[in-house]
Amino acid sequence: MTTLSGAAARATATDREIAAAEAHSAHNYHPLPVVVASAEGAWVTDVEGRRYLDMLAGYSALNFGHGNPRLIAAAKAQLDRVTLTSRAFHHDRFARFCTELAELCGMETVLPMNTGAEAVETAVKTARKWGYQVKGVPDGKAKIVVAAGNFHGRTTTIVSFSTDPEARADFGPYTPGFTVVPYGDLAALEAAVDEFTVAVLLEPIQGEAGVLVPPDGYLAGVRRVTAERGVLFVADEIQSGLGRTGTTFACEHEGVVPDMYVLGKALGGGVVPVSAVVSSRAVLGVFRPGEHGSTFGGNPLACAVGLEVLAMLRTGEYQERATTLGARLHAELRELLGDGTGPLTAVRGRGLWAGIDVAPSLGTGRALSERLLTRGLLVKDTHGSTLRLAPPLVITEEDLDWGLARLRSVLSS
Repeated sequence: MTTLSGAAARATATDREIAAAEAHSAHNYHPLPVVVASAEGAWVTDVEGRRYLDMLAGYSALNFGHGNPRLIAAAKAQLDRVTLTSRAFHHDRFARFCTELAELCGMETVLPMNTGAEAVETAVKTARKWGYQVKGVPDGKAKIVVAAGNFHGRTTTIVSFSTDPEARADFGPYTPGFTVVPYGDLAALEAAVDEFTVAVLLEPIQGEAGVLVPPDGYLAGVRRVTAERGVLFVADEIQSGLGRTGTTFACEHEGVVPDMYVLGKALGGGVVPVSAVVSSRAVLGVFRPGEHGSTFGGNPLACAVGLEVLAMLRTGEYQERATTLGARLHAELRELLGDGTGPLTAVRGRGLWAGIDVAPSLGTGRALSERLLTRGLLVKDTHGSTLRLAPPLVITEEDLDWGLARLRSVLSS
């Protein structure tokens, strides 16, 4: 009979799971020390039966909560029918998904993909091809203006225009063709647009940077500049879109409609990866068969889940919840900001989405995330002393208040 060593015998289920993960997976993330075994709504339960309030929601992928009954039912029904055909054949969910997503966006054409990064890559390729074929930019000269502090994914092309050393360092040589300007600086953006510019690619609210909301009028100014110069305005709404900020799209807060939406995360309802580029026929029509594609993009299971997401968004219920509960969230956070002597040094965000900068004397964002974990609250840090809060839109007032009370307690202790 084999006996466990003293250390192994004392190891918890959490310890064992984490040790196994670290032994056999590459370290591309630094997860908090919790191992989730089940989840429902805004709550998750770990392998030892402890419950936590999820205030991150998969970086907005779980806008409709964990295990949303409508989405799970849609997925289960489709699993019994057909899950994948590849794009070599048509299937009976594809046309309806593309039609309804185009209608939600007020546009004409949809190109489905899987992940957010794939959708951004698709947008880059679309803008360049449009620039050469429609705008008449000389071959190889196309430029795209982007913003400092951006986060659009981690593919080789995308990190080429990242300003985050952690995401960019040691992955060169980098893809040319991008001009980086300060986020929120309309004059700098306007100066960067020239005859070779084919697109401006922006997050209406920068998520990874700490939920940075641009100055009032910025998005409207970008829309004006791009329209005047014959340049595409591409809005990356992967995190900010689909109800998170209180409107279907964050661009709506300034009454702006871009030339192209890049969507993902919540489009798959936290069930399957679904992303899409949505634009006019004149823009996405530049592609011909064989020039771009994805085996899994727009697969039957993805379309079935995506269709249910679209149906839920059409009611306006989730946008309203984000507005109402978001006001409650930001009111509490402003109290913690106080008159400059509180535990928070800055509060940013819109709807059920906030970035808070914590006074350095209270510790790093990572340390605070770990302390909140011990109190049953899941959040995630970014860039040192910043925490991001993005609870599922299905969270109740009572649960939101419960989470904010624990945040207040930890920040005040």
